[in-house]
Amino acid sequence: MIAFIDDHRCVHGVGPICRVLGIAPSTYHAFKAVERDPDRASDRARQDRLDMAAIKEAFDDSRGRYGARKVWHQFRRKGHDIARLARWSG
Repeated sequence: MIAFIDDHRCVHGVGPICRVLGIAPSTYHAFKAVERDPDRASDRARQDRLDMAAIKEAFDDSRGRYGARKVWHQFRRKGHDIARLARWSG
């Protein structure tokens, strides 16, 4: 959605596009502000970005053989609880 708004904002403006898409213009502007200055991101968003990079690295290190469960167990063995909200049983 952000790319679409970027592509058409010169013709229609951010406000009208957001109104048609059903999002607040402040959502677009907040996203662009974080894009310009990553330090403006929330602590959770910054941690998620680091976690995603670590998960991708673990997946790549396994040459694509590990699924979500094995990657999760690998992080648990290292003492890093990456799944804060959803927990698998077992």
